[in-house]
Amino acid sequence: MSQTEKAPRNVLGGPLEICCTSPMTGFYRTGKCETGPDDLGTHVVCAQMTAEFLAFTRSRGNDLSTPAPQYRFPGLKPGDQWCLCVSRWKEALDAGVAPPVILEATHENALEVVSLADLKRHALADPFSDVDEIILPDDDPTA
Repeated sequence: MSQTEKAPRNVLGGPLEICCTSPMTGFYRTGKCETGPDDLGTHVVCAQMTAEFLAFTRSRGNDLSTPAPQYRFPGLKPGDQWCLCVSRWKEALDAGVAPPVILEATHENALEVVSLADLKRHALADPFSDVDEIILPDDDPTA
């Protein structure tokens, strides 16, 4: 990153967090919902997939369930987290099937299309609920 580029921010104003690394997501496949001039779809909303959303987006011509190895795309299932195009998330919102979002991992550019209030109403309550415990080096109980 050059000195003139600023670090990507999330919709809450903090640093953009990782959305998912398994499967590896993001337009640039970094695990983050980063965007740039090549990202014509603006893949900036970190969302947890639901069966309803996957069926909805398939009905709109974008099958996210079927693997496409040529695009390093594994195919998604309910529970996977993925960087979605903000326009598709908004379309799903309007249709009543918007998947839950991870605010800390959703890029601030999403706010150009959707409101923070709408994102907050669909925020995943605990994005790390499947993690039993996070031990940081200073918290190691055996040290």
